[in-house]
Amino acid sequence: MQTLRLPLLAALGLTLACLPTHAQGQGQGEPYPHAEEPIGTVREIYDGALSPEMAVRTFRNIDRLFPSATIARSSRPVPLRPAAEPLPPITITDEGVGYDLDEFLEVNRVAGLLVLQDGRVKLERYRFGNTEQTRWMSMSVAKSVTATLFGAALKEGLIGSLADPVTRYVPSLIGSAYDGVSLRDVLMMASGVRWSETYTDPESDRRDLLEAQIGQEPGGALAIMRALPRAADPGTVNRYNTGETQVAAEVLRSALGRPLSEYLHERIWEPFGMEADATWWLESPGGVEIGGSGFSATLRDYGRLGLFVLQDGVMSGESILPDGWMREASTPKVLRGGAALDYGYLWWPGTSAAARREGAYAGQGIHGQFLYINPAMHVVVVVWSAQPRPTGGAVVDAWAFFDAVSDGLRVR
Repeated sequence: MQTLRLPLLAALGLTLACLPTHAQGQGQGEPYPHAEEPIGTVREIYDGALSPEMAVRTFRNIDRLFPSATIARSSRPVPLRPAAEPLPPITITDEGVGYDLDEFLEVNRVAGLLVLQDGRVKLERYRFGNTEQTRWMSMSVAKSVTATLFGAALKEGLIGSLADPVTRYVPSLIGSAYDGVSLRDVLMMASGVRWSETYTDPESDRRDLLEAQIGQEPGGALAIMRALPRAADPGTVNRYNTGETQVAAEVLRSALGRPLSEYLHERIWEPFGMEADATWWLESPGGVEIGGSGFSATLRDYGRLGLFVLQDGVMSGESILPDGWMREASTPKVLRGGAALDYGYLWWPGTSAAARREGAYAGQGIHGQFLYINPAMHVVVVVWSAQPRPTGGAVVDAWAFFDAVSDGLRVR
């Protein structure tokens, strides 16, 4: 089910501080608790220009910034039950400095934290006025959602193979730098297309893509991607590229023959028992979802999404994803020519020796958003952060925190 959520003036980069919006509730009949809050603009998010307080209010109301699709809650919500024992006290060590949990939450401006093991809640914490009803932006964690839908489409045969050319699904890219690029190249951000991702630089390609979204012209985002030149042969060089995930979204939209948000509801949100509505930015009213950002959900539903990928997409004996998909999608790759790539298919492999040993991986986004999965430990961790700057706002490396959580749960 897809319901369009329309913004007021934020898509034009104007402030909504004096314009209350009556956002749709969680689907249980109560109003969204943050709907009347003043929020900033999307340009201020990417400029890192929001005050700490305004960042919190904006990050939990991003569906007011652009037209957004609603992914309706499941008709059969599945509760997350508490574990018999909570997360024990942990010490996070980073750069030789130790932090306890409360110190980590404070210095990294963590706004919400959920730790699951064996599907049970070991820790659930909300800060800055957030509640169980709060939806929070994911930023580039949305890329990992898009990659997961790729897996589901492959399983159903809607996408033939990752070796397929992009232009088979998006023929308007014929003759562009994406001609000759495979779906696998796109998922590894290795198309060879020139791109600059600097969030705070108004002249960067990333900001050009954002301005196209602000313009709300159908096809505007794809037009940006179609005009880019080639900088390297396809598959030979990785360059982090949010625009690449908009190409991925266009591929999915073509393969599915319907909106990504509708497919997400059908294949994951409804059968896996998500308890609340989620939202996802659109490139224009009724247009394609933004494949690389703009997804927003509650803390527990991010946790359920983590449980879904933790069990490789198997639900009630039915496999939603191809066998072994999450291992393939979450492990380091090798580029054409033999260069090693510490990236999967829009998922980040763990950075420490322990994380690599245990097959840990994460979706991660600017301003401090994470969905961490540790298959060996049966652990899922969701971190929301309210860091005003897009990058460089974390004092403690999140991967050091994840390692500390796994260490604390290892002896049970």
